[in-house]
Amino acid sequence: MTQQILTYGVTASVTSPGISTGNISGKSAKVEFDTSAGQSDSLPGPADLLVTAFAACVLKNVERMSSFMPFAYDGATIEVTAERETNPPRMARINYLLTVNTDEPERRVELLHRNISNQGTIYNTLAQVCEITGQIATERPASVSA
Repeated sequence: MTQQILTYGVTASVTSPGISTGNISGKSAKVEFDTSAGQSDSLPGPADLLVTAFAACVLKNVERMSSFMPFAYDGATIEVTAERETNPPRMARINYLLTVNTDEPERRVELLHRNISNQGTIYNTLAQVCEITGQIATERPASVSA
């Protein structure tokens, strides 16, 4: 079986001191981010973007798995924290709490969680270089009264 290779790209440049913009290849999306020596109070820096990419990966896979399994849900939220070591500078740990609004049984919720950790591109890439721990929780939809 031939492995399919997907390609992603961005062209980024400094647009003013400490601020850069990335143009996503093949899309009209632009991302403005902090490239100053310090940390911006308003723009995401590289570490923020990495953590955001992780969150996007998990949420994208909730959506993907919902049609693959199938799995019914009304919404999902993820909270991610990452710990950075300074010497050498690297992300050491990522921890997350994924909350899914669903009335699926707990065993299916756990199956969704396992599938997300097995199928996520960013998740699996980061898991090769840092510790990832996470939990999944459910919020049950409010019952509709007649």
